[in-house]
Amino acid sequence: MSDWKQPLRLVEMLDKNGAIDDKGVKKLTEAVQEAADLADNLKCEEFLAFATSAVRSAANSDDVLDHVEKKTGVRLRVLSGKDEARLTFLAARRWYGWSAGRITNLDIGGGSLEMSTGTDEVPDVAVSLDLGAGRLTHEWFDTDPPEKKMVNTLRDYIDAELATVADDFLDQGEAGLAVGTSKTFRTLARLTGSAPSSAGPYVKRTLTAPGLRQLIAFITRMTASDRAELEGVSSDRSHQIVAGALVAEATMRALNLDKLEICPWALREGVILRQIDKGQN
Repeated sequence: MSDWKQPLRLVEMLDKNGAIDDKGVKKLTEAVQEAADLADNLKCEEFLAFATSAVRSAANSDDVLDHVEKKTGVRLRVLSGKDEARLTFLAARRWYGWSAGRITNLDIGGGSLEMSTGTDEVPDVAVSLDLGAGRLTHEWFDTDPPEKKMVNTLRDYIDAELATVADDFLDQGEAGLAVGTSKTFRTLARLTGSAPSSAGPYVKRTLTAPGLRQLIAFITRMTASDRAELEGVSSDRSHQIVAGALVAEATMRALNLDKLEICPWALREGVILRQIDKGQN
């Protein structure tokens, strides 16, 4: 088994017109080529190439996809926001099983927030909002640490965006289990006292609303370099953890969730599981 990751942060490379700039296109192309070469060296029989929010929402999305295919021979498939939410939900359902009852799943990526809830493997409601930690950091914060006034303004903006979908989730009834997936939620849980990643995937990790509120009051006063010194915060994510925390807190509040359980599986595992299901049919 091999596990390789290359942080791209493409949503931070959008120009004023909403297009991925030349640097971003170059980084994406190089990453796709490296992944394709690694898959070839490992003799992978299937290579699943997907793009998510940053490419999906880019003004020059088609041009970027064409460029990557021309240079690497790989055609990226762009997942819709709903599909991203559904696949992440599938991963959470398979991890926790049917005994969990209704699962409400939240996933904060760099470009978008995915929300889903359901009692089956396909969620009853699945939505994607452009409330990713990287996107909001890029669009809203231009000082380090961010100005208190801007933090409050961003909080109001997030609340307004969530108001458009929160009622649909609340109408489904109370969740038997509320789940957070993604690196952002794992980091927030670690910062509020959960076990480190070195403890393994089977250790129960949770994120509480009171703990999250206390954390936000603390990290909003810190610079990105100071946040990078905190245990569990990677240097490539320290600048965007404030925005991620604000999204997490607002979403939990909008859905009346006091606690989330952190699931080690997310979108990647959902894509793999769906592909396995297709092969068995």
